[in-house]
Amino acid sequence: MMSEEQTARLRLPLLQAGQAQKELDHNEALALLDLAVQAAVVAIGIDAPPSDPALGDCWIVGPDPVGLWAGHADALAGWTAGGWRFVAPRAGMAVWLMSDGLAARFDGTTWSIGAVQASGLFVNGERVVSARGTAVANPIGGATIDIEARNALDEILSALRLHGLIAT
Repeated sequence: MMSEEQTARLRLPLLQAGQAQKELDHNEALALLDLAVQAAVVAIGIDAPPSDPALGDCWIVGPDPVGLWAGHADALAGWTAGGWRFVAPRAGMAVWLMSDGLAARFDGTTWSIGAVQASGLFVNGERVVSARGTAVANPIGGATIDIEARNALDEILSALRLHGLIAT
């Protein structure tokens, strides 16, 4: 199809003036929308189509697709009553990975599963986590030495560093 016959983002077929059998393009557009809107996928990075897909199931095609998926790397592939339909991903496209219960997002190059990028975490409008700050020093020195308190603080700081919540 020529670009004047498709939408810019999802490449959905557009109806043309005087077109016969407009229902074919309309139904094709609906089938593609059914795949792309609120997309939920069985798996990500699969190169070969499954042998017995269920109607409505979707996958994210892997980097080296074969068979009926050849030429559709990284695309959203969905099984419909009319066979395989493909939606090429665009930067920012998100899907729900049903097997893991995680979101996956396409950055324009690759799909990232479960990654969250944010400038902060807010609960009821109040920031509870922000960007990582400077390193917190281990407790040393002071007039009164409480070894149990220092050990507890060391454990807390180690755990926070281990999970990347504070700088090392």
